[in-house]
Amino acid sequence: MFRSSGVLAAAAATFFLAVPALAQTKVAIVSMQRAMLDTAEMKKAQGELEAKYRPRQEEIAKVQKELESIQNQLQTMAGKLTQQAEQDLNVQGQRKQRELQRLGEDFQADVERERGEIITKVGSRLRDIVYKMAEEKGLDVILDVSNTVFFKPALDLTKEVTDAYDKAYPVK
Repeated sequence: MFRSSGVLAAAAATFFLAVPALAQTKVAIVSMQRAMLDTAEMKKAQGELEAKYRPRQEEIAKVQKELESIQNQLQTMAGKLTQQAEQDLNVQGQRKQRELQRLGEDFQADVERERGEIITKVGSRLRDIVYKMAEEKGLDVILDVSNTVFFKPALDLTKEVTDAYDKAYPVK
């Protein structure tokens, strides 16, 4: 019994000695996602992506309307079309459906690939900015807001991180 109480006393002493060390830890919070989306570079890249892919979106919309037109013809003309005409419309509809699916998949893959490249580049640079800011401010820990249950707004460095990024990587 004497031995276990000594271990317990040692554990309690270690805990109470560690508490002051925790109290001196400097912590900050950053919303990495918001900081990234708010950078001038990301805003510019988003605008460029939208402009670049707008013609393909319009092409997809056009094919979608053509498919809807074929489907409407089949519905409104049901019973009035010859068997051959109905079969031709069905074949056209199947082709348009495959074309629409292919266009949509290609569009999605291209947008995701390009967006991923941008996010990777900006994310890497943003982490460097956060590390530099931690050094400059003497911070021990910077947590992402998504992993935080509660924090005081004064600990949030998101705007400062975004501003530092925009200063370090100005948009041309």
